Amino acid sequence: MQIRDAHDTLTVHNADVSDARFTNAKLRGASFDDVDLQRAAFINVNLSNATFADVNLTNVSIKSANLTGTKINGVPVYDMIQAYESRARSAGGSAS
Repeated sequence: MQIRDAHDTLTVHNADVSDARFTNAKLRGASFDDVDLQRAAFINVNLSNATFADVNLTNVSIKSANLTGTKINGVPVYDMIQAYESRARSAGGSAS
């Protein structure tokens, strides 16, 4: 199924749309509840001001990300990285 040049609200409920592709799509304000995104890839995606609650981030890899203002459980990610790097330096190791 293809949806092109549409500007309507899409509601998907109790459906299997595995391997779906979204390219140059605006999902601003979209809501995902009880959704399985295992092995999903997010490339060149704007997730600013998004909220993640009750999520499983096991084995998630984040690369080349702008983490400005990002918090996990209320703790700024920047502070976590700084603490990690400081601890690695104190132990005489590398933080990479």
